[in-house]
Amino acid sequence: MGRPIDDSDRAAVKRLHAKGKSRNDIARAIKRSPSTVSKIAANLDPPLTFDRAPQVEAATAVRKADLAARRTAFAERLQDIAEREADKLSAPTLYWEWGGKDHKYAQKLADEPIPADRRAIMGVISTALDRSLKLVPPKDDGASESRSVIGDLMAGLARDYAERHGGPPPEFVADDQAAEDDADA
Repeated sequence: MGRPIDDSDRAAVKRLHAKGKSRNDIARAIKRSPSTVSKIAANLDPPLTFDRAPQVEAATAVRKADLAARRTAFAERLQDIAEREADKLSAPTLYWEWGGKDHKYAQKLADEPIPADRRAIMGVISTALDRSLKLVPPKDDGASESRSVIGDLMAGLARDYAERHGGPPPEFVADDQAAEDDADA
């Protein structure tokens, strides 16, 4: 059986808890088990708790924000790589080789990469862009905003027509549809 809990243990738990120490840190400091520290804390008046959910939640939110910022930074690096590689598609390219029995060095400056090298460059560009977009997907392509602007414009035109003509505008029927409707009648 362990040593009994005394007033110095209770005072130490109060003091260390007030400093924000965890249950396990307090247990190590007073050389007691974590379960003993929990018993002491529960029997104090008022009882002390070691509920760290708010701190854990805040730390988790900070960690997620840090990771999001790092993903964004890395996505930007991948975008930079893709742009640098795209510049190589039409840039002069130096080709060289060692060959022959005398191991001669030969080089040639081409106006742009050969097709095989262009394919390889396109592969690098594609991979870099794909990974960049997976790390930080685009938020909006603007299409929904355009649709809402057009919808707002159409509604405004309908209101204006109703004010000037005393009623809603007639339904628009395309010439093709009008010809079909006339044939059905």
